[in-house]
Amino acid sequence: MRIIMAATPALGHVIPMLGIARILLSEGHEVVASTASAYQDRVKSVGAEFWPLPESADHDAQAKLPELKTLPPGFEWLRAAMCGLINEIPAQYMGLQQMLQEAPADIVIADDQFFGVLPMLLGARSARPPVVLFGTTILHWHREDGAPNFLGLHPAISQAQHEEYAAITREYDNIVRYPVTRYLDRCLEGVGAGPLSKPLLESVVELTDAYMQLSVPSFEFTHAVPPSVQFVGALPIIPNQAPLPPWADDLDGRRKVILVTQGTLANHDFNLLITPTLAALADEPDLLVVVTTGGRPIEVIPRPIPANARLASYLPFEWILSKADVFVTNGGYGSVNQAMSFGIPLVAAGLTEDKADVNARVAWSGVGVNLATNTPTPVALRNAIRAVLDDAQSYRQHASLIAKEFAAIDTRAEVLRVVGQVAQRLEGVHTHQSRELSLSSWPYFGVNDSIYLDNTQEYKIRS
Repeated sequence: MRIIMAATPALGHVIPMLGIARILLSEGHEVVASTASAYQDRVKSVGAEFWPLPESADHDAQAKLPELKTLPPGFEWLRAAMCGLINEIPAQYMGLQQMLQEAPADIVIADDQFFGVLPMLLGARSARPPVVLFGTTILHWHREDGAPNFLGLHPAISQAQHEEYAAITREYDNIVRYPVTRYLDRCLEGVGAGPLSKPLLESVVELTDAYMQLSVPSFEFTHAVPPSVQFVGALPIIPNQAPLPPWADDLDGRRKVILVTQGTLANHDFNLLITPTLAALADEPDLLVVVTTGGRPIEVIPRPIPANARLASYLPFEWILSKADVFVTNGGYGSVNQAMSFGIPLVAAGLTEDKADVNARVAWSGVGVNLATNTPTPVALRNAIRAVLDDAQSYRQHASLIAKEFAAIDTRAEVLRVVGQVAQRLEGVHTHQSRELSLSSWPYFGVNDSIYLDNTQEYKIRS
C-alpha cells in the first residue's frame, strides 16, 4: 500500500509517527510522511519519503504562539493552545490534498491533533481514502462524571464531587469550549466543512475510521469508548537514536538510578523540574541522578551540578529505561507510557499541555506519585522519590502489573491489523475529488483569498 502519514510539528507527535512508519515500512508498504522541515532528517532516517507541510504550517507547533510559554496553566492557556492548533487546519488540509492529488494513497494516518484531516472526515466518504489516527495523549472522550479534560481531575466518587465538577465544567465551557467551538466552526466553514456536533477532540476520535491509542486500557479513566478506539500499547523504541554517554559504566547497579526529564516541549525552563530534582537528591550518596534535557544543551542547566548527577542532551531511551529505578517526569504522555511498559514507577509534576491529566492517571493507577504542581520544591520531590523507593511493594507492584498489560499487546501486530482491516474494509469506496478552498477566515490569508487547483494540478492562492 501507499500510505500518507502526517504529524503535528512537535517531537512528541513526530516520534510516534516514525515508530508507526517503521512498522509499515518493514512490511513493504510505501510511506510518505509530512511534517515540518525541521524533522526531515528524522523522517528519512527510518526510510520514509519526506513531504514538507505547506510554508505557512512549516514550523514548530508553538512557534506562532510564543505566549504559551508565559501563560500559566489554566483555561486561558487551553483556549490559546486549541485555537493555535485550529489555525493550522487550512494549510494542513491543503498539503494533504496536494499530496493525494499528485500520488493517491490507500490510507492516511495522522496524529490526534493534526486537525487538517477534519475537513476530509466531515466530507463525503467516497471523496477520501480511509483515515486512521493515533493518540499521542490521553484518550479525549466524554467522562461519566461530566468533568472536562485537561484539568487533572480524578473520577468523581461522591455527590459533592459531582457538584463541584459540574461547576468547573460550566466555567470551562464559558472560557474554553464555547469560544473554541465558535472559532473552529468559522474555520471549518472556510474550507466548506463542518460544523461539528461534538467537542473537537471527541469528534476526531469518533469520526476517524480507526483510532489507535498508544497505551493500555488500565491507564484510562473510562472504558466506555467508541468502537473506533483500539489500544495498541507502546510503540517499539527506535533504537540507537543517541550514543551511549561517556559515563554509561557508572550505572553498574551499585546505586539506584533516578531518571529525570522535562521532555522535548515543556523544557524551556529547567528550574521547573530538573534543577529542584538535582537539589533534592544532591546529598543522597546511594542515588545516581540521570538527567536528559530533551535535546537542549546540558550547559543551560543551572549550576552547580551535584557530584551524583549525570547529564546528557539525548539518551538511548531503551538503554536508560532498562537501568532506571524511578522516573521523574513532568508528564509527557509518550515517555510515561514507555516507562510504564518497563515497569518503572514514577514521580510526576507538571500541569501544562495534557500533563495534568497524564499525571492524574499516574496517581490514580497506582504507578507513582503525582505532586500536582508545575513547580515542585526539592523537599516535596525528595519525599516523593523516597516514598516510591521505600514503598516499592506498592508502586513497583502496580507498575509491574501495568507492564504486564503492555507486554500482552503485540503492538507491531496490532498496528498492522488495524491498518490492514481499515484498508480492506474500505477498499474501493473512495475516489479522490478536489475542490476549491475558501480560506478567508484565517489570519495568514487575505480576506478575499481562496485556494484553488489550477490546470497544472498545483494549489494556488487566488486574491
